[in-house]
Amino acid sequence: MKLAYFVHDLADPAVTRRVRMLRAGGAEPVVLGFRRTDAAPESVGGAPAVDLGRTYDGRMGHRAKVTALTALRAGRWRGLLTGAEVFVGRTLEALAVAESARVQGGSKARLVYECLDIHRMMLGEGSKSRAMRAVERALLRRADLLVVSSPAFLDHYFAARQGVGADLAVETLLVENKPLDLGGGPPPRRPMRAAGPPWRIGWMGAIRCRKSLDVLTEIAARRPDLLEVRIHGRPAYTEFDDFDAQVARAPNVDFFGAYTAEDLPRIYGDVHFSWAFDYMEEGLNSAWLLPNRIYESGRYGVVPIALAGVETGRYLANRGFGVRLEDPRDVEAFLERLTPAAYAALRAQLDAVPADAFVVDEGDCRRLVNALAGRTVTSNVQSTDGAAATRRVA
Repeated sequence: MKLAYFVHDLADPAVTRRVRMLRAGGAEPVVLGFRRTDAAPESVGGAPAVDLGRTYDGRMGHRAKVTALTALRAGRWRGLLTGAEVFVGRTLEALAVAESARVQGGSKARLVYECLDIHRMMLGEGSKSRAMRAVERALLRRADLLVVSSPAFLDHYFAARQGVGADLAVETLLVENKPLDLGGGPPPRRPMRAAGPPWRIGWMGAIRCRKSLDVLTEIAARRPDLLEVRIHGRPAYTEFDDFDAQVARAPNVDFFGAYTAEDLPRIYGDVHFSWAFDYMEEGLNSAWLLPNRIYESGRYGVVPIALAGVETGRYLANRGFGVRLEDPRDVEAFLERLTPAAYAALRAQLDAVPADAFVVDEGDCRRLVNALAGRTVTSNVQSTDGAAATRRVA
């Protein structure tokens, strides 16, 4: 099945993972996307890539302008996309371009909206926020399928604010942010890091939470006997006053930059805990998301630490592993009380969870592709509070 995949950032590792899933499931994707880097890759996850131009974190006005101009000229890809059975837009801006390309190309392909975050602009009451929600509702009316990575996105936004399941009859699909495993078995785990202080916390992935950085750098600088911090990922520099300087001032905090999927066993094998707090959009998207670091933690045998009262904390509680705190600053007292035996018990809880809870395999990839194409998928499940039904694939 040929598939047109429109994305917000060609260099995003999560985009690469999704493209690999699509290919493993039998699709032949063509990736068309904006980029946040100076140069665009020629391929993404083994699929050919088309550069739609440069955009920037935080510059929403510029991104809206570039998106509109790109959508107006979307007919130029008609030849490239001929025969595509599905057009997928990952984020709202990508969906707008995907739908314009579909219409201008005269295609009758299915339209799929993949939403992995609810940006704060979508949740305000100002004129810009209302306009963005109106655009999204209009596109949802034309879409055949809505894909989300957390059931709370359905409960608290798409059902509650956009009318999905009531005014909008679009089907919904839950695809969690799990690592891709095509090897046919669980990865070998490194021996458990020696349990005892200083305890080492790893903060992996999208680094965008100012409050987390403040808490971790402050405790690590003040208590080098208790805490070391390893940061791996891509900082959203617009969210910090001076990320690099703040890290440099904290003697027990190290930043190692971006990484690839091949690096995951090494970077998780170097820490006792993974940091799964997010306050970037406190009470909104940050309370609803399920970050990929909780699945990576489970896969590689590292205990996640999260906020108790949000979707991530509920996920850990429901599955019986991890550490749930009422406030990120409570991590200092938690580590002070922690003994090697107590840490071993936390690891045992994690190890008791079935491995397939943390990864997607080739069968999951095939089910995803079938769902995108409108073919039969797995049984329906309810979202957290029953507000909207969703089909779980992975």
